[in-house]
Amino acid sequence: MPANRSTLLRRGLAAVAALPLLTLAACGYGSDAKDDSSNQKVAAGAKKIDGLDSVKIGYFGNLTHGTALVGVNKGYFQKALGATKATYQVFNAGPSEIEALNSGSIDIGWIGPSPSINGYTKSAGKNLRIIGGSASGGVKLVVNPDKIKSVKDVKGKRIATPQLGNTQDVALLNWASEQGWKVDAESGKGDISVIRTDNKVTPDAYKAGSIDGAWVPEPTASKLVAEGAKVLFDEADLWPDKKFVITNIIVSQKFLDAHPKAVEAVLKASVDANKYINANPDEAKAAANAQLKVDSGKELPADVLDPAWKSIQFTNDPLASTLNTEAEYAVKAGLLEDPLLKGIYDLTLLNKVLAAAGESPVDDAGLGVK
Repeated sequence: MPANRSTLLRRGLAAVAALPLLTLAACGYGSDAKDDSSNQKVAAGAKKIDGLDSVKIGYFGNLTHGTALVGVNKGYFQKALGATKATYQVFNAGPSEIEALNSGSIDIGWIGPSPSINGYTKSAGKNLRIIGGSASGGVKLVVNPDKIKSVKDVKGKRIATPQLGNTQDVALLNWASEQGWKVDAESGKGDISVIRTDNKVTPDAYKAGSIDGAWVPEPTASKLVAEGAKVLFDEADLWPDKKFVITNIIVSQKFLDAHPKAVEAVLKASVDANKYINANPDEAKAAANAQLKVDSGKELPADVLDPAWKSIQFTNDPLASTLNTEAEYAVKAGLLEDPLLKGIYDLTLLNKVLAAAGESPVDDAGLGVK
């Protein structure tokens, strides 16, 4: 591993640590977590699972975490856990959720691929496992149509991503490289200017003219479109079968070892939630939006909610091969040392749940536990 790559990694992590928590991106790093014990209805006569009083679940207030939003709103988690109370923390970004997982503040979480990889590699594979999939897609390159009319027009422009080294940042850097453009990953300077901007303020930055476009997840992409931006392309179009992991489910290794029945119950709730979402897209969309209002005090307007929801695929498949590809992109960009991902997945319980539901098993792309 070249020394300059290690230096970039250290600098990137230092830059992440130095950013104020309140300005961090919803799909990037840092967090503003809160307890949420809404919609908790324990059935009469229900029993505790594994003798646990509670299972602590984390997720983001993003539509790409729709499985969790619907699972909370429709009571799937509580139903599956019986008399064991489901409690929740809502995060703005990955690293604080990883920190919460490591400290035991949460047991299971919905999170993006880059924080999962970073959390796994930083702990030398000891602190977490990916135990299931949740969502694919929901990421777009949206641009100012007056300045950018085609791919070639992106060169020389200012493109926002949520944060240095986050999933969308890595995707943009890799795409730019494939166009033959040179960009310094750390500074974001080069043939395009990568502007790391909190998803919450990206629409304001676009309106102010300080960025020319953004490679962002939903609902930020649709918020920009509502401000007059145009979708240049959907990231899904760059992937085989138009599928790539945007959200997966992780668990503390300690919790998985000690409480497999509780983990299985949460996975059953996740599978049930995804089944409901795919069978009832309009009702599920409304449930997700209702939970966003509970969590943040504000729901999304229809002109943002509808196109954003439509672009996300909810799936139990963790799309493991695409996580490995995303890790390769981060290494190529110089933002990550070549990770050893063997063992990051443990899909045993998920496949047990899927078999019981009469569904096909999912694959770990050779990255499962040894």
